Amino acid sequence: MTRNISVEGLDQIPIERQRIELVERKCLGHPDSLADGIAESISRALSRSYMEECGTVLHHNTDQGEVVAGESIPKFGGGIITKPIYFLISGRATKVFDGVNIPADAIAVEAARGYIKKILPTLNMDRDVIVDCRMGMGSTDLRDVFRSCEGKAPRANDTSFGVGHAPFSEAESIVRGVSAFIDEKLRPRYPVIGQDCKIMCLRDGDTITLTIAMAFVDRYCSSITEYIEQKNVLTEQIAAVAKQFTNRKVNVAINTADDLESASVFLTVSGTSAEMGDDGSVGRGNRANGLITPNRPMSMEATSGKNPVNHIGKIYNLLATRIAQDCVAEVDGIEEMYVRILSQIGYPVDQPHVASAQVLTKPGTTIKSIKPDIEGIIDGWLEKTTTITEKVIKGELSTF
Repeated sequence: MTRNISVEGLDQIPIERQRIELVERKCLGHPDSLADGIAESISRALSRSYMEECGTVLHHNTDQGEVVAGESIPKFGGGIITKPIYFLISGRATKVFDGVNIPADAIAVEAARGYIKKILPTLNMDRDVIVDCRMGMGSTDLRDVFRSCEGKAPRANDTSFGVGHAPFSEAESIVRGVSAFIDEKLRPRYPVIGQDCKIMCLRDGDTITLTIAMAFVDRYCSSITEYIEQKNVLTEQIAAVAKQFTNRKVNVAINTADDLESASVFLTVSGTSAEMGDDGSVGRGNRANGLITPNRPMSMEATSGKNPVNHIGKIYNLLATRIAQDCVAEVDGIEEMYVRILSQIGYPVDQPHVASAQVLTKPGTTIKSIKPDIEGIIDGWLEKTTTITEKVIKGELSTF
């Protein structure tokens, strides 16, 4: 089986030698990430339920969710939420299969509420949250494309593309590393840190500046004095971790909009800005690799919530990223690599219209010498495209 695989050399300034690089990550409690997480949790729950009840994953796409901000009155020592956060579940799902009714709406609501409770444990789920399910049935044409793939390679449900790159730059690695450090190390020790953090990185030559918006949870902070003390401690610890990834100069600034004299600071009741004016939408935040990287090619597709069987917006973004990572890990001489995979609606997902790799080689390496190895890795991954589906359903791959 011959696939249309293209491997070409790339002539450009490597990312590490460009003067300006921007990298962003919206952490789990950011309204956009909340929308992504809810959409993906619903898709996984539906996929598992369809498998249990029908023996196969049925057509669905839940990538149209919205988070509509509530209202709150935070105060040191503990405030209140005065208007619930509204979570809208939309999109499409199969609700009847071979004459059997499937409670897709109930499954979606349960999955959404479970995810919200996990990410924002400070919320009162009975009082502070409204989950509204408005899912419809899918397009007949797309359902037919979906179902006809049984026993064969799934057929692409759209003419679309996915992109990925490797390796991460120092700036990208710092943002991912700081995000993990906040979640895994800092928050357990400092519960004042809310789940809503946004990390913006600017690398200007050899100076890296992290600007972090970090929601503080009011019940764990008794005064403006304690707020300032905790912010200073967190700034020092994050800077120390960031410096482990680089020899460049690192600056860290947290909550730069604070007005300390008037005590107007980023204080929340629940740990997310969604309680007080910030809305969120699926697909408006992190790309499939967990970052927003304007110096790199990116797809505008929302990866979260799309069905994991034949929706290119999910499968090819995840697949392109893993192809790039494997090539960099296994093939010597690659400085940077960019992968773009394009589908045609109705054609098998393992037979893309093109799988394109652009490679910036290290000095002393020619594209001709490594092209066969790269082609082999791409072809091998396309052969096992369906493993992406399995990993997504099991929760082994993050989509944002």
